[in-house]
Amino acid sequence: MAQNRPARPAGRYDPRALEQWTAQIFQACGVPAEHAIEAAATLVRSEVRDYKTHGMTRVASYVERLQAGDFNARANMQHRSFPGGIVLDADGAMGQVAGPYAVRLGRQALAASAASVFIAVRACGHLGALGIHALRAAEAGAFCIIGQRTPPLLALPGFPRAAIGHNPIAFGCPVPGADPVVFDVACSVAARGHILLAAREGRPIPEGWAVDASGSPTTEAKAALQGALLPMGGHKGIGIAMLVECLAGAMTATAASLAPEKNIVPESGAVGRQGAFLWMLRPDAFADHDFFGQYMSQWMETYLAAGGGQARLPGSRGRALEQDAAARGITLPTATEHELTGLGARLGIPFPHAAAKRA
Repeated sequence: MAQNRPARPAGRYDPRALEQWTAQIFQACGVPAEHAIEAAATLVRSEVRDYKTHGMTRVASYVERLQAGDFNARANMQHRSFPGGIVLDADGAMGQVAGPYAVRLGRQALAASAASVFIAVRACGHLGALGIHALRAAEAGAFCIIGQRTPPLLALPGFPRAAIGHNPIAFGCPVPGADPVVFDVACSVAARGHILLAAREGRPIPEGWAVDASGSPTTEAKAALQGALLPMGGHKGIGIAMLVECLAGAMTATAASLAPEKNIVPESGAVGRQGAFLWMLRPDAFADHDFFGQYMSQWMETYLAAGGGQARLPGSRGRALEQDAAARGITLPTATEHELTGLGARLGIPFPHAAAKRA
């Protein structure tokens, strides 16, 4: 079994420097500057808000997918709108480009008078931390639920192979006068990104996360990547994964969706050209603005009070982390630093130096 070697943080990085470097890396792969800047900002914000498995550790795998053509560096995204809905053809764009664009389309529809809008996103790259996209919508005043289908990665005990995607899903809800509530989860016990990160760092994974290729429980990260993930809550997690298949898969389906290669999982885990959905609502179309805010505050206060000071609402920690990062910078795991330093060297774009570590 691999030894557990926790990452030792070096110095602290200025998030703006990481954004600039990441944007340059994507531009070197043919991504237009505007899209590269947006993708970089999304990844760095994911890192800052502690979506570590979908932040800077994904840059190298995204470069691999761009260079292989699985992500379309120069996607020509097009959409058609109708009452209550939008179909967005992302043309293979990076998820960190298509996701923010879909949110903007939804915001425009809501601003134009729609009470709600369902956005079916076709041929979309790996969206990464879905909570970041839901957060952006909520920060603009909209409730948002978002999901993306993946190739089969989940299996129930006794299944000889993966049966359905781990199909992540997230929601964001605005709270008048406070930070949005944001919840992001994959339908597996642990996101595959945690296993990818553990494999990269040579660490074992906890029991109950995955099975190996023979269907036997494993704590070896690399063996788990060759096997299948276990669903959260058993059959309940499978049920939520099925919901995402219906909304993100069937609702975005084309002839290309039926191709066998759609169910192939690359070792990097960054899958291209998959279906996704966003459903955005304007709260004041359904409830009086003041009553909506009062109700949100009431249930949140009830929840926090029941926790006796130990409870917190999803999304609240992320805001604190962003404020800390703006003041003191962020740390990166040593393995990620080494990977990004090597990537920068290969592409001729030196990875920025960390500032001296500050308390």
